[in-house]
Parts: sequence; C-alpha cells; structure tokens
Amino acid sequence: MQAYCVKCRTKREMKNPKAITMKNGKPATQGTCPVCGTKMFRIGKS
Repeated sequence: MQAYCVKCRTKREMKNPKAITMKNGKPATQGTCPVCGTKMFRIGKS
C-alpha cells in the first residue's frame, strides 16, 4: 500500500503495513518508509 512520506516528501510503498484503529474509531494503516525508516500513516480501510 502506498502512503506519503513526510521526510522524503514523496509517495512510497509502505513497509510492514498493519491495520490499526484510531481514537475516534476510524480505520487506518501504519507502517514505515523503506528508504528513511520514518513512520508512515494512511487513513482509511486497507
């Protein structure tokens, strides 16, 4: 799944994506950037 990396300022394929639920109950996906290792986050069902 692709997500925007804030550090690299580009869209990249997420490494180790896992489905999570935010505080308000909505679904999201969290992973890491394969290039710089920064946390990546995407709101919505995966």
